[in-house]
Amino acid sequence: MALTIDTPFCTVAHGADTYRLAMLVAGDAFPMESPPVKIITGALAGYGYTLGQNLEFRSYGGGADAQLSGLPQLAKDIAATGVDAVVVFGWPPANAMKATNVPTVVALGAGDPVATGLVASLARPGGNVTGISDNATTLSTKRLELLKQTKPNIRKVAMLWNKDDLGMTLRYQASADAAKSLGSAVQPLGVREPDDFADAFAAMDRELPDAILMVADALTILNRKRVFDYAAAHRLPAIYESDLFVRDGGLMSYGSDFKESLERSAALIDRIFKGAKPADLPFEEPTHYLFVVNLKTAKSIGLELPPNLLALADEVIE
Repeated sequence: MALTIDTPFCTVAHGADTYRLAMLVAGDAFPMESPPVKIITGALAGYGYTLGQNLEFRSYGGGADAQLSGLPQLAKDIAATGVDAVVVFGWPPANAMKATNVPTVVALGAGDPVATGLVASLARPGGNVTGISDNATTLSTKRLELLKQTKPNIRKVAMLWNKDDLGMTLRYQASADAAKSLGSAVQPLGVREPDDFADAFAAMDRELPDAILMVADALTILNRKRVFDYAAAHRLPAIYESDLFVRDGGLMSYGSDFKESLERSAALIDRIFKGAKPADLPFEEPTHYLFVVNLKTAKSIGLELPPNLLALADEVIE
């Protein structure tokens, strides 16, 4: 695995009034111009932390192949730099940072932090990790209900997820349970590396599903275009967990507001900088959820979305 470390975007002499923040993801390190970095540093500016003045920031990533084996050592390396806090995306980076004593804030994608063992409880995390949670069961049911409205005769849903990511595996299981409760069969397609997607597509070729649901993590995000292309080639409706996929060519998504979650993560970072301990900061749940539809993608696969479904959308991309 080739880890990636972005060079410091802004550094200043570290003193009593200067704070060091790191970011850790399973894939490539996010560059300064990426939306996650811009949103979090922008929100921190509102609390009085300015890059180049009293805030240092550095981004780290496990590498372009999104393999997870190097994350524990990378977490130790980050801890050795003396950072004041780390913001993470996904369960594997969160779990790696849990093994250190560094205050850690989960921004997105770690699943249920209690079920995965990240924290003792949402109200009293009890360790060095806090952040933003999600309600996988409720969200999964809503996504599948929306998917069924695109084609009422959906009987089988193919589900793609990273089997090496415990947070995503639990999200997949919640989705599978929801599908069964709604009368749909599940075609489980767990992957662990980019080459596994070819096997997943071959399995769908042998037994074509009626629709696709993809659980998002660094690996599936890395291979999202391949999923888009497969869905388009076979004229399959597909739903994703974030509007970022829809803006990139996916059909539709339902999930927490990306910007809101990151801004609330920044609020938790501010409290940590001011002396609060993650052990005492309850995990929070998103309050705003977005349903986004890409009408251009729908038309490209010959799918006419019902007016009542479009009326539910927070945004329709044309």
